[in-house]
Parts: sequence; structure tokens; C-alpha cells
Amino acid sequence: MSHDPTLNAGDIARLAGVGRAAVSNWRRRHDDFPAPIGGTANQPLFSLPQVEDWLRRYGKSYQVSLADRAWQRLKAAGDLRLGEVVAQAGALLTTGESELEPESASLVSELAERHGALTAYEFLVERYLEAHSRQLSVTRDDVAELMVRLVPPGEGVPRVLDPACGVGTLLLAAGDARVLGQELSETSAAIATARLRLRGAETTIVAGDAMRHDGFPGDRADAVLCDPPFNERAWGYEELVGDPRWEYGLPPRGEPELAWVQHCLTHVRPGGLVAILMPPAAASRKAGRRIRANLLRAGALRAVIALPGADLWLLRRPAAGERPPSDVLILDAAADMSLVEPAWRAYLADGSGQAVRIIDLLADEVDMTPARHQRRDDVGRAFAEARDRFLAAAAAPPDLKVLDEPLDQPATTIGDLIKEGLVSVFQAPPRMAAEGGDVPVLTADDVAGDAPPSGLTTAQKGLVAVEPGDVVASYSSVRVMAGGGMVLGPHLTLYRVDARRLDADFLAGFLRAAGSRATTGSSRFDVRRTRLPRLPLKDQRAYGEAFRQLAVLEDALRETSALGQTLIRLGLDGLTGGHLHPQS
Repeated sequence: MSHDPTLNAGDIARLAGVGRAAVSNWRRRHDDFPAPIGGTANQPLFSLPQVEDWLRRYGKSYQVSLADRAWQRLKAAGDLRLGEVVAQAGALLTTGESELEPESASLVSELAERHGALTAYEFLVERYLEAHSRQLSVTRDDVAELMVRLVPPGEGVPRVLDPACGVGTLLLAAGDARVLGQELSETSAAIATARLRLRGAETTIVAGDAMRHDGFPGDRADAVLCDPPFNERAWGYEELVGDPRWEYGLPPRGEPELAWVQHCLTHVRPGGLVAILMPPAAASRKAGRRIRANLLRAGALRAVIALPGADLWLLRRPAAGERPPSDVLILDAAADMSLVEPAWRAYLADGSGQAVRIIDLLADEVDMTPARHQRRDDVGRAFAEARDRFLAAAAAPPDLKVLDEPLDQPATTIGDLIKEGLVSVFQAPPRMAAEGGDVPVLTADDVAGDAPPSGLTTAQKGLVAVEPGDVVASYSSVRVMAGGGMVLGPHLTLYRVDARRLDADFLAGFLRAAGSRATTGSSRFDVRRTRLPRLPLKDQRAYGEAFRQLAVLEDALRETSALGQTLIRLGLDGLTGGHLHPQS
């Protein structure tokens, strides 16, 4: 059995800078292409040394970074042990002790020496999460950061608990806190521990089943964050019938999320806050009606907020003698998460915003589904605002002349432009952390959404400052930057043009066209081979303006699509609820 580090077809495509289809063609057309040494018929694995040798023999340009070489060496352990070896790599970087085989340990150590232990480990964890995306559930970074902002744990060094912490995503967002976590998987618990300790956090992570074997009995944190497993029927209903945690009622067998809610409340101090993600159905299922009612009566449940893919419940453990509130915040922010923080602050300040009277909920089905509680007096105003935004978002395509025959123009490639000094290429440090610090980071999502920088990092060696006129590209989007004051984030490439000889919008247009023609399923196209005409700067600018108008049109279509869905929903609500009427 071979112990070579292995690659799948996607890894080979990334290594050689081509699409997956090119790799399939190589396997079909070349009898000497390396045979699989593992995997399955649909997901074969190939020997890294054999693939490298084949690429060299055929003159295919490729580059295996130290980070990729370390990752491929860890992958040689096989899918079943991959999490274990990633956890062992974390132990090596945090304690200096590990059971990794010598070559893997050497590569991981060298990677840490070159790029820093934190950056090195985050690269390995990110690759692990990509490889096991179907088996591992990870909270979205923007949702994790929102949850932390909504339940600030307090002054000094507060204690923050996540009783279902996975690989530590929510605790990573907690910042300067004493973090406690529990996780069923020993492997995930070990990875979370390493990630947090590499950031200098005071950390205690316990492996075990939080429902059956609470790792922190009697312990109360300043804040609790939780993204529990949804629809887990084998959560311990039979064994835990008389458990003292069920202060608000015994969770029904089919409502494990209500068990997690009460577990979290048990572990927060009086007056402390809980942020927990819940399946949308938990706000209305009949089986959970009694517990929802008890949470409302006690003043424990303070908000139900619809987010993309899940609801966020915000709870507060009542203090002794405290008078329960009369309202609960119910908000639909699935289409716009920026609504959440202002609404929550207003609710905490004076009960204003999208608050619903608790007495009305108790008199009904205790249905707290956010879409059901859209304030009816706001529907007409919201419809008018959405209609105005929809009309304002419209954009016209460029006025382009149709030619009978395609132009025959002298051409060059981006690779040639780089050699000639017209274009310089930059990338961020390998797997730069972008979730904490005071330096704004432009992310791939920001480029795709034409949004300001949403990431943050700390000052470190190798950061690439973004300047006005830079062309920034991800795997799927290209953007010409209008401003600076940020650094380049992971998974992005920056092209800086010599503005005296090359127009940035001209270059960006051909990059976008090449990306859109890339084979479906490929993660990267061969940028350096992208062809574009050799034109005087004046003609480049004419092309660049047309490309810019197409980019504006694309953004407008994306915005109007989302606004159109909102208009339809508000129109239906307004017409059926009596707040809108057809024009005479």
C-alpha cells in the first residue's frame, strides 16, 4: 500500500492552474497518466509525487506551496483519520508534542516557522472543513460575529460558554474572553482547543455528550453561544425525563432544540444572555407550545429573529424578583441581517421596534414565526420604499455596435503583460486570519457583492494594501477598486496595472470574460493564458467603459432580483391585509 500524499482531481486542477475538465482530458488521452492509488471510482486519489513527475515530463507548469505539500501529506492518512491528524497537528503547534509521523510533523513545523503557527493551522483546518463539508456543520462567520455582538458578556475577562462548540467557530468570535466549550466529537474538541490556544485564549474544551454528561455541572457563564445539532432524535429523552435543567418543561422527544435552550439557560448567570440558533419550525411546532409559553411568561425568551437558513433566539436568565417584560422582539431579517442590531438595541432600550405583546402570543398558538408577525402598519410604507429602490436599481446595457465579422486584432496574454511590467500580481499571506483585529480586510464575499471590507485582521508581515484602481479577483468575481484603506483577504488575487499604459476596467473585463467561460466545476482558470487585444490606451478605455457598464448592469440585476421578491411578498401582504389598494 502506498503512503504517498494524495490528491483528488480538484487538487490536481488547482496545482496545475487548470479546470477539472482538463484533468479529465489528461486521464483520457494519456495512457501514462498516473493511475489512482485510492479513493473511489467517482472520487479517485492520486499520488502527489507521481502527478508531479507526470506534469514535469509534459512541461505543464505547476506549483506546490509548502502549505499544500503539508496538507497533502496529512491527507495521506486517509479520510477516516483526517480529522485525527489535523487535531494532532494542532497539538504539535500548541504543546510541541504530537503523534504525527515524522515527515508530516516536519512539514507542519516548517509551515509554522515560515508563516506563523496560527496562519499555518488555520490553513490546515480550512482545508479539512472543505474536505468534510458534508459531514461537519460550521456556523457562518457573519452569523457567529452577529451573535457575539448581540450578547456582550461583560467587562474584564468574561466567561463565554458554547456547549456544542464543534471546531470552535462561535468561541473564536468571542474575542478577549475566558472560553468554555463542550463537543461530542473528541476530534473536533481537540481542533477547537488548538485554534483557541493559538490565539492566546484561556480555554477549557471538554469532549462528551452535553445532554447526558454535562461537562460544566453547576457552572454559570456570563454569556452562552450555541449552534446545536438540529433534529437529533437520540438526544437522551428517556434517560433525562427528571433532569433539573427542564425548568420550563420537559422537552418533547421530537424537540431536542428546546432541550438545548434550557441547557443553555442553566449555564448562564442571572441577567446573562444566551444566543442560540434554532430551526425555523421550533417557533411554531405544537409540541413545543407549552415550553415557549413558559419561556415567555418568565421573561426568559426575549427575541426570535429569522436569519438566512435558521432562526436566532435571544434569551436572558431572569434575576430573582425581576419583573418580566410585556413584549418580545420578533423580526424577519432573513433578507437583510443589518436590521438585527438596531432592532435589538431599540428593544432593549425601550421595547420599541418589531416588538409583539406576549399576552397576544399566549392567547393564540404561541406561534413566533417572524414572517407571521410582520407589522401590518409597516407593510404599505415598506412596499413603497422597496418599489422606489427597485426602480432606482435599474441599469441600461452599453450601446454596442454589432459587427458582421469579428475584428482581427493583434493579441497578447496577461502572462505577457506581467512579464512586460504592465501588470503586477499580489496575493495575501497563506490563509491569513480575517476574523479579528483592527485592519480592514477585503473578502471574497465583499468582491462578489461589491461591498466594503467586512473582515478584520491584525498587522502582520506580508499584508497587501489595496489601492484605488487595483483589479481584485476571486474564483468567481472581478472588481475594480474605487478606494483603499484595506488589505487583500484570502482567496483573492490583486492585479495592479501601470495606468500609463493599461486601463484597469479593460483588464477586468477580459478577466471576467475568461472566468465566465471557465469550465463548470473548475475552481480556477489559467489566468496567465487569458488573451486580450493589444490596443492604444484610448481604445482600451472605450472597452473598459463598456465592461464597467456591464458590471453595473450585473449588480443591478442581482439587486432587483432580491428587491423583486420582497415587492411580491409585501404586495401580497398589503393587498390581502387591507393596507394596499389597486390604483383607480
